[in-house]
Amino acid sequence: MTKNKSVSVWLHHLHEEVDAAYLYRVLASLINDDKKKEIYLRLAGVEDKHIQAWKDLIIKNNIALTEVMPSTQAKILAWAAKKFGTWILSRALLKEEATEVTSYLSLYKSTKDESTKNIALRLAKDSAEHATSLMGIKGQSEEPWHKSESGGLLRNVVYGFNDGLTANFGLIAGVIGASVAPHIILISGISGMIADSLSMGSSGYLAAVSEKEVYDHERKMESEEILLMPELETEELALIYESKGMSREDSAALAKEVMKDPEQALEEKVREELGIGAQTLNPFKEGWITGLATAIGAFIPVFPFLFMQGRAAIWTSFTIAMLTHFGVGAARSFFTGRGIFRSGFDMFVVGFGIAAIGYFIGEFISKLL
Repeated sequence: MTKNKSVSVWLHHLHEEVDAAYLYRVLASLINDDKKKEIYLRLAGVEDKHIQAWKDLIIKNNIALTEVMPSTQAKILAWAAKKFGTWILSRALLKEEATEVTSYLSLYKSTKDESTKNIALRLAKDSAEHATSLMGIKGQSEEPWHKSESGGLLRNVVYGFNDGLTANFGLIAGVIGASVAPHIILISGISGMIADSLSMGSSGYLAAVSEKEVYDHERKMESEEILLMPELETEELALIYESKGMSREDSAALAKEVMKDPEQALEEKVREELGIGAQTLNPFKEGWITGLATAIGAFIPVFPFLFMQGRAAIWTSFTIAMLTHFGVGAARSFFTGRGIFRSGFDMFVVGFGIAAIGYFIGEFISKLL
């Protein structure tokens, strides 16, 4: 890392710490809970030490330093917290602390400057402790700087089915609006079904590959944290055991014992703290299942045209597609948390809107040709 680049990194982190200290004090001023207020002020005090650490490093390298003020973004967040509630600010600070853990660990590994390495590691530990404190205030124990989301096979099926149904329904409506021959409607529908299923299948494959990469990255990151921050990781593992009903003494003893074996500690942390187990995703399986679900959804508005013609086929296709839209919307409510009827009705409206737009576009284009 060149000196100019190092200075840029130092200044970037200095500004982040200034913002954090400012926002913690704003947060403390907006709440009435004395215990939480004390925690936020204590966190602000630690951020002040971070600010001084970066200032000392910058001055040590004979770099001119002007007074650093909170950024415009931080001031906007403070204003929003005063207007709309402290949850905005607490979420922003949690995200910032989580980002700093990753950023400081990355800086620790990438820089060759010993002073920077020492500061980065110490600040990574402090940021991890801050994030853990914020999660504790929220009553949660996971490490927020880790991200691992499993799409789930069932959700892939539902969303693939939904995509095929909606896209092909709109395509068929457009072709109908163009007043083409019945066999053109059928050919267009089948072509759309094949194209959409291949597209969604490839997307499902790539999503599974990405999810596996995320899992591998999280394991590697957790392994590095166990190596670089063993005291904090031991404490967090003890908290997990304690939250499951063990006494504080037994939790601490078990955590220390587990941490003696880095591999065992890694498995415990990944399973208990990150909430992710060994990934058994098969990208090819994910791809063809998602593609098949899409094809089935896309086939629904097409199949009446295999047996009927004219208005009978059109109205049958429309009726079945709209009812299926409602059903798919209701099924999606299990993943979105919304009410079944509301989610189904919203999807019904979306399907109707897409069909109407497709129909009128097809009619408009046919008149131009």
